[in-house]
Amino acid sequence: MPRTSPDFIFMLTNQDRTVADAADRLKEVLAAGITHVGFKDIGLPFDKLLDLASAIKASGATLYLEVVSLDEESERRSAQAAIDLGVDILMGGTRPNVVLPLIASRNIRYYPFPGKIVGHPSKLEGTIQTIVESARQLTAIKGVSGLDLLAYRFNGDVEELMTRVCEAVDKPVVVAGSIDSAERMAAVVRSGAAGFTIGTAAFNGAFSGSSNLRLEIQTECEVLRRIQADACGIAAPVLTRT
Repeated sequence: MPRTSPDFIFMLTNQDRTVADAADRLKEVLAAGITHVGFKDIGLPFDKLLDLASAIKASGATLYLEVVSLDEESERRSAQAAIDLGVDILMGGTRPNVVLPLIASRNIRYYPFPGKIVGHPSKLEGTIQTIVESARQLTAIKGVSGLDLLAYRFNGDVEELMTRVCEAVDKPVVVAGSIDSAERMAAVVRSGAAGFTIGTAAFNGAFSGSSNLRLEIQTECEVLRRIQADACGIAAPVLTRT
């Protein structure tokens, strides 16, 4: 059982692309009390991403960039974008040999994907054993701060995958992609993951059935509190919405 609740990282993304109205949506996200916010490196022109990054940093939230890079050159560009955007945590990608030399002198934590990543939206391929071994190899590299695990993009026993990866490494594991139900969120908590991302599910109103993003995020936070309270055997507080 995890000692603390995993970080809820809200991604201003839908179907692995930063949403066109991300700047306006950010206001709703922050009003809902979220303190970890990220976006992808595709979906908006770079000047808009710069403005978005500045607004997130100005709010005091931790800033994440998750890269969508299928080749070496685009991954290099994504790492440079992370530097230019001033992100706190760079997630995704599969080439630490490309990324780490670029960010070595920067205060950026790096969480690459373990396993084989294919397509867009991204899918995770391999067996549990090969993904666990990939996780071990990545976290043994100096400069790799944690992992970005696309658990629910894996066609297999997802809870076993999450648990085994978290048990196999001594660095934080963030579970990303397709967490769209209380059952999946509870499985993430049980696995011991340090954090998880939600983006598309929130824009689709997966937890509240509402198109009101602030209400949706508040519902997700309430679900997380209740899951954590159940795990600890205590009564969860009732959320008062404003």
